[in-house]
Amino acid sequence: MIARTWRGVTRTADAEVYAGYVEDTGLRAFGETPGNLGALLLRRPVGGAGDATTEFLVVSFWDSMEAVKRFAGPVPETAVFYPDDERYLVRRDLSVDHFEVVVRR
Repeated sequence: MIARTWRGVTRTADAEVYAGYVEDTGLRAFGETPGNLGALLLRRPVGGAGDATTEFLVVSFWDSMEAVKRFAGPVPETAVFYPDDERYLVRRDLSVDHFEVVVRR
């Protein structure tokens, strides 16, 4: 199993709407891709009072790198973005990381 991870940051005021947006775009696209085994959308507050931001971590699970490529394309290390990402994200990773899942309980 492969775990694919990506991080992005929004203004805290946009966090709730962005979470729904990610669910409607990226998480839906994962689920529609053969070989996807599920995903997590995690968030946490970051920054101080003058810079109220929320970091998101997306972790998706795949049965193989071939399945990841069906979702991400021929260069699976490149992050996939959607039209309104520019509206919400103040920082974002342009690449993703892939991990082999060694233990799952």
